Amino acid sequence: MSLYGVLDIAGSAMAAQSIRLNATASNLANADSITSNAADTYRARRPVFATALLEAEKSMGSVQGMGVQVKEVVESALDPIREYMPHHPLADRDGYIFRPNVNPVEEMADMVSASRSYQTVVQVADNAKQMLLQTLKLGSSS
Repeated sequence: MSLYGVLDIAGSAMAAQSIRLNATASNLANADSITSNAADTYRARRPVFATALLEAEKSMGSVQGMGVQVKEVVESALDPIREYMPHHPLADRDGYIFRPNVNPVEEMADMVSASRSYQTVVQVADNAKQMLLQTLKLGSSS
């Protein structure tokens, strides 16, 4: 595998972690939203990652296609939180409001994890770049 392949893989990983950070930010931004029915209530979203290794193996060991890809972004299947608040303006006729099934503590932990993963991949890409530069310097000094 060439160092250019490492940069391609690192780029796909950074894009995947960026989507993960955006989903987490969206979840946190909607954590306090309230609706009057369960169908309209925001549901937590999570990206589903997959490696692109199988496609690379099919192309006879080529690095092209290797990396991380986001298969889809799925909504949580958990029901929204139903809370009795009869005096709230958005309460339904039974006095209930619905809150998203977003746990801010879990979201913050996920955000820290995604951020650190992103930082690690940036460092991998930087190391590959430095190795490429050092290789070019070796070739020019002869």
